[in-house]
Amino acid sequence: MQPRPIQQPVPAWLRRTLVLAGLYNIFWGAWVILFPASLFAIMDLPSPTYPAIWQCVGMIVGVYGIGYLIAARDPLTHWPIILVGLLGKVLGPIGFVYASLITGELPIQFIWTIIPNDLIWWVPFTMMLVLAAKYHQGLNDTGDATMNLQDAIQSHHDQHGTTLADLSDQSPVMLVFLRHLGCTFCMETLQDLRAQRGQIEASGIRPVLVHMSDDAAAQRQFAKYTLDDLPRISDPDQDLYRAFELKRGSLWQLVGPRVWFQGIRAMFRGNGVGKLQGDGFQMPGVFIVHKGKIVQSFKHTAAGDRPEYACMSDACKVPETP
Repeated sequence: MQPRPIQQPVPAWLRRTLVLAGLYNIFWGAWVILFPASLFAIMDLPSPTYPAIWQCVGMIVGVYGIGYLIAARDPLTHWPIILVGLLGKVLGPIGFVYASLITGELPIQFIWTIIPNDLIWWVPFTMMLVLAAKYHQGLNDTGDATMNLQDAIQSHHDQHGTTLADLSDQSPVMLVFLRHLGCTFCMETLQDLRAQRGQIEASGIRPVLVHMSDDAAAQRQFAKYTLDDLPRISDPDQDLYRAFELKRGSLWQLVGPRVWFQGIRAMFRGNGVGKLQGDGFQMPGVFIVHKGKIVQSFKHTAAGDRPEYACMSDACKVPETP
């Protein structure tokens, strides 16, 4: 991974806000666990029939608090914790509106827990994510010279030591740049490649996978999709990504409304979410390269875009030798 560029110190309010959120969550969670009926008494509501369920809510809230305290140490690096927290603080009120105002199953008095637990944190958490996105986007312009395309394909090699230049001389290659291996969209890409591999190779084009992890981790992940025999190139410093002009995504490209729907689609197809293994902001892409030249390309405009790999290969089909 690239070192951080020289920058102004992280604004103090980020850390202070996360510490405050963490302490609040831990206090609120402990209160609910130890005294599950007290909040209901304050709101003049009957005590819960199954207090253990309410105590589990307190436990979850408290665990979030620990996460916020961890994120407070380095908010710009631990932005996924902030994102997950914000999602919970958005989905919670949505559930409240449905259960209270639409079905009437939840007493309206619970608004007094929604306001301090969720609503007041929307603005600061959103601002934190915007700052994190701007920071990581700024890593695209670190002042380091980007390796030119020819140098990049000659200096990067697969797990067998064959350079990308040699691979593209042997036959056209479909260079698939992946997001980090724990990303649900990376898993969906591997799923799609497994399904379309036969058609791609029938076109005389060989898929090559580019990733940001070490080779051992990539081999284990690709084996789950029976793709571990394909050439794979480890690019933890993202030199090859930059040489092909693949940048880090904006907040809109990574967690915008379109990406939410794409994420739901990917999960319904059986793709989960794993450990962050690489740059979570790095955007993927697909390139068909032959004899060191780009023949066709697809650059994602959203993290969850799904290229038609087989169609790309058909368009560049290598004619059979008579």
